[in-house]
Amino acid sequence: MPNLSQQNNVESMRVDKWLWVARFFKTRSISKAAIEGGKVHHNSERVKVSKEVRVGMELTIQQGFDRKTIVIKALSAIRGAAPIAQQLYAETEVSIARRELLATQRKLHNLARPEHRPSKKDRRQISKFKQDNNQQSDQS
Repeated sequence: MPNLSQQNNVESMRVDKWLWVARFFKTRSISKAAIEGGKVHHNSERVKVSKEVRVGMELTIQQGFDRKTIVIKALSAIRGAAPIAQQLYAETEVSIARRELLATQRKLHNLARPEHRPSKKDRRQISKFKQDNNQQSDQS
């Protein structure tokens, strides 16, 4: 299995290939579709699929709810194992903090949901409550 230093002989490569090699996307075609869909930015501007990336560039990648801001640390021509792929980039501290905050907010939002759907009796009581309150507000 080749290590990172053996793969480091590349100066620049296409952004779609690098995102695939760094394991942000499962296939190059999914990587290409994400770029064309405006999910990848460099300097707050959308990138094109053929954009050449170099070491030190900062990319913002939107995947589902998560928006990651990463700095490219290395380039590799070979898609390797996940631990090797994680050495190709570093996520910024601000990005990590923002993602954790948003994840916490999503979890808290899900806790506000009721545990079960209202039964038929519950629905009747809700509709009666709404009717009673609507009639009171109309009379005021």
